[in-house]
Amino acid sequence: MTGSTRSKNASPRTDPPPSFEAQLAELESLVEALESGDLELAESLERFKHGVELSRSCRAMLDAAQQQVDALLDDEAVGTDASNASASNADLEAGSDETSD
Repeated sequence: MTGSTRSKNASPRTDPPPSFEAQLAELESLVEALESGDLELAESLERFKHGVELSRSCRAMLDAAQQQVDALLDDEAVGTDASNASASNADLEAGSDETSD
């Protein structure tokens, strides 16, 4: 009996955080419950607090996703700018060859 208790304590299981979609669905459910007006004040307050936590978590996930999109677009723009600059430099060099005659 003691051995099984140790093995449970030795490797605590950590569940992955809920997805954005799961948190958003839970938040929508909380809003519906709060808007119904059927909850007691204490329960409403607890659900509101949880809703605020979910909202902040969703916002953080959206901000992280936006940063990834911005980084990808910046990388693409840098790559495009570098290609355009190389092409422009090649055009300038070709033009200077023609004028040096």
